[in-house]
Amino acid sequence: MAITTLNNRSINRSDTAASGQLWTATSATASDFQAVSAGKVLQVVTTVKTDTDSTTSTSFNDITGMSVAITPAATSSKVLVFVNVHSGWSNAYSTSFSLVRDSTQIYMGDASSSRTRAFYGGQTKENRQSFTAGAVYVDSPSTTSSTTYKVQWLVESGATAYINRDAGNADAAYSTMSASSITVMEIGA
Repeated sequence: MAITTLNNRSINRSDTAASGQLWTATSATASDFQAVSAGKVLQVVTTVKTDTDSTTSTSFNDITGMSVAITPAATSSKVLVFVNVHSGWSNAYSTSFSLVRDSTQIYMGDASSSRTRAFYGGQTKENRQSFTAGAVYVDSPSTTSSTTYKVQWLVESGATAYINRDAGNADAAYSTMSASSITVMEIGA
């Protein structure tokens, strides 16, 4: 099997990229720095929640401290959203999590009868269990106005759900205090 080698010019210490440039092949025998026209990360905003919270609500409500605001530079920008929520809830009950842009639910399963639409839902069998609800979503907000992304939650009637701890919350090494976060990145078009 033959090995083909490109004869690109050498990079020496005087070759430096300007902001927004990437080293690329300009032909079969040459390469140079070229402007990157799309896919640039323009800004990153994150919020980390280290305290605990609880809910008994059977309809979606905001998780205190799990929101982040970003002002896109262009209407053509995409927003990449990362969510990482640690939660536990009462034995034999279920809870669900929703990703919301301002007041609109944006990442959820299909509608199906009376089932809850969410990006994560689960049921626990004991109070010492805790779960991680994660989401990665690419949004197209089409605005240059401040936009808030947040996580909401609900729990089955009769139960209590908790953030950053399990339902038992024992003062023991097996009981964990966790951290949760929401991060948004503006990606240039």
